[in-house]
Amino acid sequence: MTHTLPAFTPQDALVAIMVTVSISDQTIRTSELVAIERQVNHLPIFADYDIDTIKEVAQTVYRLMEDDDGLDTLFAMVRDALPDRLWETAYALACDVAAADGMLGQDELRLLAEVRHELNIDRLHAAAIERGARARHLTL
Repeated sequence: MTHTLPAFTPQDALVAIMVTVSISDQTIRTSELVAIERQVNHLPIFADYDIDTIKEVAQTVYRLMEDDDGLDTLFAMVRDALPDRLWETAYALACDVAAADGMLGQDELRLLAEVRHELNIDRLHAAAIERGARARHLTL
């Protein structure tokens, strides 16, 4: 990567994972953006987070995704910024964004599998997190 990238804070890393899931299918849906904003506005981990920083983090993610090794770089930045105890939180937020539009395409499923792998999420824990996301985003 030829650009100098800013280091992520733990909150930036969580936002970066959510943005990455949102752009994984090349279509950023309004429901996904609303899901990201809702998480940042309401979860305690983001209590002191400046919501305007989302744009900067999103731009960093976009730059990374233009590079062949960008996803690997992103995961390295996320692992460096997040304590291990928040890796399941990152996966849960990723699942919520993926489920927000009611559709899970192959690109999103592949990315979620990659997040699971890169963040060492136990398969049983991942299944529970996925089921919770599905339940929260069901419609009539």
